[in-house]
Amino acid sequence: MSIILAVNGVVETYPIKPVGPRNGRAESVGEREPHGQQSSSLDRSVLAAQTAYQQQSNERAQLKPAILARDLMSAPVLSLPSDSTLLDAWTNMSERGFHHIPVTSMHDTLVGMVSYRDLLHHVPELIKAADTRQASRRRLAEIMTSRVISATAETEIREIARVMLDEGIHAVPIVDHNRRLVGILAAQDLLRGIANHGPLELWT
Repeated sequence: MSIILAVNGVVETYPIKPVGPRNGRAESVGEREPHGQQSSSLDRSVLAAQTAYQQQSNERAQLKPAILARDLMSAPVLSLPSDSTLLDAWTNMSERGFHHIPVTSMHDTLVGMVSYRDLLHHVPELIKAADTRQASRRRLAEIMTSRVISATAETEIREIARVMLDEGIHAVPIVDHNRRLVGILAAQDLLRGIANHGPLELWT
């Protein structure tokens, strides 16, 4: 499944770079010419055994399951409507230890993201002076990031990880076909997955 990019509610497919096979393609033994014009029966037996082994290895590689977003995402996910205050977001982040909160519309669809860094940028007095007056008056719709990259539960983890690296983002909301939130995948979830899932070639 593809990565989804939405900007101010306009949804399109995020361009994904071509992904190579998980295991590099080794040169097939059967493609090499035998040395000399006449091969001995021993050479042919070795060649057949090597070819069979290569085919078996390729079949095993193809059967390896991909790790999908649904395997690592955190769910259920906390979200806030766009008319919530910055103080609402700050309180939830502080109490729950979150760094990102998805923002939803009145129809419960994903419309934006707000981060801990966004709050510090727009209302620094929350930290500097514990002053909540501005944060209690301003709405998330004013400061949220409306360019949101999301994915479905069936998206492969390595695709999401590549996009996170390319875009410099630390969390990707996971949505259904109606763009309703079903989870969130943060960098911490990826690290937990690397620690708990194997083998490592699933990640390359």
